[in-house]
Amino acid sequence: MFTAKVVGNVVATQKDESLRGSKLLVIKPLFGKPKKEDCLVAIDIVGAGVGERVLVAKGSAARKVDQFSDSPIDMAIVGIIDDIELDESEF
Repeated sequence: MFTAKVVGNVVATQKDESLRGSKLLVIKPLFGKPKKEDCLVAIDIVGAGVGERVLVAKGSAARKVDQFSDSPIDMAIVGIIDDIELDESEF
């Protein structure tokens, strides 16, 4: 899993039947120095919106969500982050 910020929406009128009715969001990893081309697309299962920090599952972990177990997804937003606390002495 990793943390990211939601930076946009994806509108796809044609997509896999199993994704119909699902919201797709553009996300940018929070840590490191991501560039615009580092943005990713994830399926939203928690009702996140643009500007929110989120927790993202990827790969097979993303497909563990019941409604998407047979869907062609690689990333799923599984949580909305309220706060992140870091031990600054570790950096």
